[in-house]
Order: sequence, then structure tokens, then C-alpha cells
Amino acid sequence: DDFSGTLVAVPVADPITFDRVSYTAPEPLDSVNANMNRCWPGDENGTLHERMAAKLWEYASDADAIVDLHTGGLEMLSHTVYLKGDAECRALAEAFNIDLLLAEAAGEDADAEWQDRDFGGKLRVAATQEGIPTITPELAHNKELVEDAIDAGVAGMLDVLRHLDMLPGETSPTNATVARNHLGRVKAEVSGLFHADGSVELGDYVEPGDYVGTVYDPTSYEVLQEVTVDREGIVYSLEKEATVTVGSNLVGVALLLDDEE
Repeated sequence: DDFSGTLVAVPVADPITFDRVSYTAPEPLDSVNANMNRCWPGDENGTLHERMAAKLWEYASDADAIVDLHTGGLEMLSHTVYLKGDAECRALAEAFNIDLLLAEAAGEDADAEWQDRDFGGKLRVAATQEGIPTITPELAHNKELVEDAIDAGVAGMLDVLRHLDMLPGETSPTNATVARNHLGRVKAEVSGLFHADGSVELGDYVEPGDYVGTVYDPTSYEVLQEVTVDREGIVYSLEKEATVTVGSNLVGVALLLDDEE
């Protein structure tokens, strides 16, 4: 009786990739858009994923706000991504109430990686460009049922509904750290075995020169790379698997931003 408005929930947005335990479709099904979250708002006459996105867009385009729930890997700190500089998206992200908010630039304001990886086709970007405040919470961990992450997701959604006046009551107080997304990544310069330093954990504050681990030769155990960060910020991703290849992301540092961003 206390609920106001309409909530549309899509538990499994992409059954094809869900059944495959992956976020990409097999090439025979869609060799052009393997990841459905790169082809929004879709195309009713396009590839399989474009057609699926177009069908879902019929509902999404009527929304007053969208929460695009995702799960990150074991190596990723839970966070919520929103469009940098968009006050409504920022307010929605704050309402979801995860400790780390990542502001992501888009379009001409974004970096080369954003363009190269077709991030303009994300649901969050497409919806925000249509004037629909949209956020993407990334809750750890994918392929696992982690009770803390589930609780955070449920609490976050309830607070979003309160923020939108769909449920009565006040949202929970927030003291989130705001940082910049997709910058500050340290990559493997060579292939080998990566041993992360045990003193560095997700959520830690780091400064330029801080040591985070070592890449070793898998046959001689020679030190190939002493891995250090090149800027200050919050560690939001840290590789946990030992085997890495040249160019792999070893650590991600989210750059702290001014509260107004």
C-alpha cells in the first residue's frame, strides 16, 4: 500500500550469455555484438543482441530512472558508476549508497579507451543521453552468491526507491568516496606470474611509487617487473590470478575527484 509508481525488473537481461556463464554470446549467434551492453539502444532489424536490446529499450525508454545492476570480479571493489557532471545521476548513485562512486566521462569528454571499447553502447550511457538518470552498480562477486553484496544491492535498491519517492522514508546517510573511472591502471609489461603484495587491499589509499606486487619469470623465477602505482587514489581493482600476460591490468587506481563532480 505504501508503494507509488511502477517498478519494472528484468532479473536476467541476456539469457543467452547467462546460460553460457559469460557476458559474451557465442560467435555463431552474434559475431558483431558479442556483448549486449555495447549496442544500446539496439536495432529491431540488427544483430541478435541489437534486437534483444531494442525490445528491452521499449520498456527502458519509458523509465524515469534506471539501475543497471552488474557484478564485478573477485579482484574488484564494489562501486557505482554514473555520468560525470550529471547531477541527477550523481544523486541516484549517492542514494544507492555504495562506498565508492566512480564518475565516468562520456563522448567527446572521454578518453581513447572509452571510444575504443565502444562504451557509448552501454545501457547507462544510452539512457542518460535520452535524459533518463541511470547508474551501474558493480557488486562483487560474479558467479558467486555473496551475502554482503546481496544485502548491499537490496538496501541500495530500497534507498533508490525512497529517493524517487516510490517508497516512504528517508534514504540512508552516505559518505561515499568519489573518484574517476577508467584511469590509473597499471599493466603488466611482460607475461609471467604475478604475486600481489599482501599489504595492499581493495579500498586502500595509495600514492605514486607505492609497491603493489611483482611479476616473475615462471621458469627461472627472475623478477621481471616490480609493480608500482603512478598516481594517488583508491585501489578499486587488484589482479588475484597468478598468470598474467603482457598488457594485463594488474591494479586499478581510482583518482579522487572534487565532490561537485
